[in-house]
Amino acid sequence: MVPLAASRRDRSAKTNALHAYYGSMHEKSTMKKSILFTVLLCSLIGAVFAASQSQTARKKLDKPTEIQSYPCAKGFAWFYADGRLNRCTISRQIDFGEAKIPSGSIIGLRPDAKPDFVQLSDDTQIAGIICRGGSWQGPAGGSTTEFYPSGKLKQCFLAGNQEVQGVPCMNGGLVGDRQGHAAQFNEGGKLESCKLTKDFRGWRHGELFQPQ
Repeated sequence: MVPLAASRRDRSAKTNALHAYYGSMHEKSTMKKSILFTVLLCSLIGAVFAASQSQTARKKLDKPTEIQSYPCAKGFAWFYADGRLNRCTISRQIDFGEAKIPSGSIIGLRPDAKPDFVQLSDDTQIAGIICRGGSWQGPAGGSTTEFYPSGKLKQCFLAGNQEVQGVPCMNGGLVGDRQGHAAQFNEGGKLESCKLTKDFRGWRHGELFQPQ
């Protein structure tokens, strides 16, 4: 007959082994979901740029070149069919709409030469919040910060959890809510939506806050 204490230890060991097994399976499942989301996000970014490139032409700049008052760095730049600048990497800090964009960032312009988007080379403060910049792939593989034609901030992925206009907003992108949600603003600068880091005014932690 197996002693009672030994039997309990055996059951406990089996239980711990099962917990470890299912815990490992859960971690693997979560990792797979994160990898899948990363692949889908990169594919979406690629599709957006592919659509843009279908209407633009790429040109290699042999040296830093001033184009439409923008300091484009040596390397590739893209142009619309009429010759106007579509996007390039900038060689120094510039004013772009209401933002100051750091050197090494990619700027994107609309066909009428008004601001469209940037891919920041580093985390940058814009309109009182810090927008995420850079990535292990460089700015081109990072988050996109969007602007209205007026130059006002439209959306950005927050670099860390932040209080935005009194609202506790969650860090956006893969390392934040893991669903790629950005903080969004109307053209007047008022927050339109963000994921919450805690319960707030009837909304629950993790929900999309959309004030009326």
